[in-house]
Formats: sequence, C-alpha cells, structure tokens
Amino acid sequence: MKIHHLNCGSVRTIEATYDGPPPAHAVNHCLLVETDADGLVLVETGLGLGDVRDPDATLGADWVTMAEPVLDEEETAVRQIARLGHSPGDVRHVIVTHLDVDHCGGLPDFPDAKVHVLAAELEAAVAEAPSFRYRPAHWAHGPRWATYAPEGDDWFGFTSVQPEGLPPEIRLVPLGGHTAGHTGVAVHGGDRWLLHCGDAYYYHRELSADPHPHPVLDLVQTNSEVHHDLRLGTQARLRELVRDRGDQVSVFSAHDPWELDRLRG
Repeated sequence: MKIHHLNCGSVRTIEATYDGPPPAHAVNHCLLVETDADGLVLVETGLGLGDVRDPDATLGADWVTMAEPVLDEEETAVRQIARLGHSPGDVRHVIVTHLDVDHCGGLPDFPDAKVHVLAAELEAAVAEAPSFRYRPAHWAHGPRWATYAPEGDDWFGFTSVQPEGLPPEIRLVPLGGHTAGHTGVAVHGGDRWLLHCGDAYYYHRELSADPHPHPVLDLVQTNSEVHHDLRLGTQARLRELVRDRGDQVSVFSAHDPWELDRLRG
C-alpha cells in the first residue's frame, strides 16, 4: 500500500514551545491510502469544498472565529486527490476518527464512499447537531455509514476493530475521552504501523516522557473533551506505546504541523 500524508485544512498559526521549529499553521492531517484491491481509503477528510465556499453555514461562525481557517480550496482532499491523478469516485472508503467539523467536512465531496465511524460517535453527532462541534451539512447527503462497537482484537495492548471491506492492515483503535466515540486509525505501511490518533492528543510533546502540553492547543482540547479522566488515561497509554513500541509504531495527531512535516520527510 502507498500512503500519502495530506494537510486538508490549515487553521490558526501556532508556535512551538521550544527553540527550533518556526511558527506554523495548525493542520488537519489526513491520510490517503492506495490499497491493492480496495481502491483509495481516505483517513479523515479535513475541510471540504462546501466549508471553503460557505464557511459560516457549514462550519458555523463561532468555529470559524475560533479556528481562523485559511479556507484554501486547493487544500481540500478532493482537490489534492485530483492532483494525484484520481477522481472522487476512486475513494471507496472514508474513515473518520470522529465527526467534529474539521474532521468530516469533506464527506460531501465523496458521496459514494462507505464511511466508517464508531457507532457512539454517529449517535452523539446526530443527537447534538447542530452544535459547535457537529454540523449536519456534512452528512446531509446521506453517507453510506458503517458503524462499530469499540470491541475486537488486541493491537499492542489496545482494542482494535476490523472495518468492513478493508484489509487487516487497516484497523480502528478506539481512543476515548475527546468525544463520545473517538477512535484512532492504524495503517500498516510495510515496515511499521502508523497510528493516526485524531484528537486523542494535540501536540507531540504531550507524548514525551516528561509531557508538555501546548498552551493554545491544550485549551482547545480541554474545552472540547467529554471525559477528562478518560482522555488523560488515553494519553498515558499512548505515551507507553511510544516508549515501548516506538520502533514498530509511528504515532501522530490531527493538528500538529511539526508531526506532519516529520512524516512527510
């Protein structure tokens, strides 16, 4: 399988908490996976064409004020996939870590794809929308949902779920605390696993042996959590995964621009 790391929606500029990397826009880190037999798999969508063209209607004016999105149509997943030589119909599967606006905004751009999500997340989104985090415009087209309970096989000490119609090299790895049904997505890239942690954490130094949250990003994640202790427990487990299995698994989050640069490099 070939894996592309995409930024599908730059938002406000942030600074690192140590000398070294320059300030950068926070990102919406997505994966495009070219499988051998199952077409293209998009992990997260970031912001979509509708978000760029009418952000107040689809994302919500309050979210736009908070996140300060760049709103560049060329950053949308559908435009980046086209530049790679594919059409929207080639994307047969979309996996979302959760249904916050910046993680599923591109769903309408791939109307024929099967969309994989934890059942608790879809239930919460439909019940709460419209809200700051959940906007019904992103699923008004009637996606082909595939929903899952957070139970399955062991994956490095975490529970993992096999998505329907996808190879065993792609797994859902539930990571609770941020939303009602938040999951990571594990993809085996040939020599090691990648674990897209979504919003289970926001900044690479949170997974250091001596954790350092980012002052701006930590405010965002604390204000948006649904279960504080569960979120912190998830981060502690991810810290152990990096410590004990870092030679087998590359862990990254959705919004850290320096992680995206490292993985692209």
